[in-house]
Amino acid sequence: MMRKSFDQQLEALNTGLIEMGGLIENAISLASSALMEKNVDKAAEATRCDHEVDEKERELEALCLKLLLQQQPVARDLRFISSALKMITDMERIGDQAADIAEITRHLAGAPDIHQYPHIPRMAQSAITMLKMAIDAFVRRDLALAQSAIRMDDVVDDLFEQIRGEIIELIHRDPTLGEQAIDLMMVAKYFERIGDHAENIADWVVFSITGEHLHTQGRQ
Repeated sequence: MMRKSFDQQLEALNTGLIEMGGLIENAISLASSALMEKNVDKAAEATRCDHEVDEKERELEALCLKLLLQQQPVARDLRFISSALKMITDMERIGDQAADIAEITRHLAGAPDIHQYPHIPRMAQSAITMLKMAIDAFVRRDLALAQSAIRMDDVVDDLFEQIRGEIIELIHRDPTLGEQAIDLMMVAKYFERIGDHAENIADWVVFSITGEHLHTQGRQ
C-alpha cells in the first residue's frame, strides 16, 4: 500500500514537471513575442507567468522533499527525484529570465526595430526550440532528443557572439544609442542563460535515464 501511494506521488511529480515546463515555454514565448512586437501587454503577461512558475516551484519542491522523507527510494526513484529538484531550479530561473526580458521590453519602446538585428530573433527562436526539445525529452524519456538539446547550446552561444559584434558596431555607428545597446546586450545575455538552463534540464533528463551526466563529462 505504501509503495502504491509512493508511485502515485511520483506520477504527480512527473505531471507537475510537465505542467511547469508548459508554463516556462509560455513565459519565454510571450517574452520573445513582446520583445519583437514591442508589446507591453504581452510583456506584462510574461511577468504574470513567472509568478505562476514560482508557485509551481514551491509546490514541486515540497513534493520532492516529501517523497525523499517518506521512505528510502530505490536507486531509479532517487535519480528521478534528485533530477526533478535540479530541473525545477533551472525552470524557475528560466521564468525569471523571461520576466527580465519582459521588463527590458518596456525600456525599448523607442529603440530601433529589433528586426534590424536579425540574430536576436534567431537566438530567441533557437533558445525556445532548445527548451522545447529538453522538455519533450523529459516527457518522452527520449535520450537522443535530450542529447540533441545539449548539442544545440553551441548554436545559441554562436548567435550570442554574433549579436555582441552587431551591438559593438551599433555603438561605434551612433554613440547616442549606448543605453539601447546595453538593453539589447542584456536581452541577448538572458537568452544565452535560457539556453544554458535548457542544457542543464536536458542533462538531468540524461542522468535520470542513465545515471550519467553527459555535459559534466564533456567539461572534464
